[in-house]
Amino acid sequence: MTSIQTASDVSAPRSPTDGGERERVTMGKVLVVDDQRNMRTTLAMMLRGNGYDVEEAADGAHGGDMGATGDFDIVLTDLRMGDLSGIDVLRTIKQARPVTEVIVMTAYGTIESAVEAMRLGAFDYIQKPFTEQELLVKVSKALESRRLHAQVQLLAQDFKERYHFEKIVGRSQAIRDVLGRVVKIAPTDATVLITGESGTGKELVARAVHANSKRDQRPFVTVNCAAISETLLESELFGHARGAYTGAVGARKGLFEEADGGTFFFDEIAETTLSFQAKLLRAIQEGEIRRLGENRSVKVDIRVIAATNIDLALAVEERRFRQDLFYRLNVARFHLPPLHERCEDIPLLVEFFLDKYNRKMGRRAKLADGVIDKLLGCEYPGNVREVENMVEQAVALCSGDLITIDDVLPQAPVRPTENKGRTLADIVDEAERSAVDAALRACDGNRERAAESLGISPTTLWRKMSRLGITFETR
Repeated sequence: MTSIQTASDVSAPRSPTDGGERERVTMGKVLVVDDQRNMRTTLAMMLRGNGYDVEEAADGAHGGDMGATGDFDIVLTDLRMGDLSGIDVLRTIKQARPVTEVIVMTAYGTIESAVEAMRLGAFDYIQKPFTEQELLVKVSKALESRRLHAQVQLLAQDFKERYHFEKIVGRSQAIRDVLGRVVKIAPTDATVLITGESGTGKELVARAVHANSKRDQRPFVTVNCAAISETLLESELFGHARGAYTGAVGARKGLFEEADGGTFFFDEIAETTLSFQAKLLRAIQEGEIRRLGENRSVKVDIRVIAATNIDLALAVEERRFRQDLFYRLNVARFHLPPLHERCEDIPLLVEFFLDKYNRKMGRRAKLADGVIDKLLGCEYPGNVREVENMVEQAVALCSGDLITIDDVLPQAPVRPTENKGRTLADIVDEAERSAVDAALRACDGNRERAAESLGISPTTLWRKMSRLGITFETR
């Protein structure tokens, strides 16, 4: 195993000959960024000799531009360069091409900078002087990660298209759990109850259930129970005979009959009266309805999905909701958490709505630096709907094509932090911090052995140390 040599010591790789030598297959595309010509050329020649397609950049500015606009699998950048450092190159590339993996090369004494680079999204770092084999292992692992990410993206897009989840945006565990349950429950005819605060996307989940059911070619009918009086609601749902009430000049089918064979979505089901709930229960259980003013029943075949932002169990205790109807609806239950409990979804939602309203308004607005960081610290009592309204207004009213924090922050009050108990995330972080610190102490600060004792890779350990604020000095 030999150390990296200068360009004068490395012979160029042999070219394929006409004598039957097999053509070399390119393993991946790599960009080498280093302001030291000998080092840059040596790395490029070595990587080319091992099957990589390599391009070179002589400074951070050029490297950032090439990495942001080129289709590179891996960027290998020195940490300390001229005006723009490897950290600057990393930021530029990750902002433009998040899936490109970046490896930073560090000199002795710059480990803290390497940890900062990994916190900003670098795949790994390698400390000089390093051997050829060490670098090839790092690059190979980065390439494997890049390809896995690409595959996951394709699978994720295919998953969304296959199950009609294009409008359900999020990567939090809560959203993944909901989508997983939709896939399982949708093909059945089970009645579904969706709970959650206003604006969390309950109707989107209802539509996803319908789209993945055997009823997807039949109607999806929705009614907002809070927006219609009881008399009109009965007439709308069940229909009426001629002369059933003043103004009923002719017989009319109700929405239940119109939805026959499909799905009926009751939004704000808790806003209905007890008398209407009794009639609805019969319609669901017996599969038949009776038009107002008629004696005969009409058979209907519908799947019922109901949604509410009210605690129905509490409403049952307070005798505001029928217990038998609650049990009939609460067969397959989905709960959508408020947005402040899944903050990792906020950047995705902002980008989704930004793209949506840019296309709708024919604009090219983009977020200024720091806007997302500010939005992550805001409350959203209106949840996803509030984020959408905020982004729509910002796109419409921003000056030029740059959305600043002043364009959006007034719509999102800052989340209060005083007098709050510890969150689950705080408790988990505290436990991780304690475990990492104990492992490092037991291994006398040896990162590799500490990582092994924790059952994680050294890279993952460095990421955790950076996120949790653990350094050898603080220990």
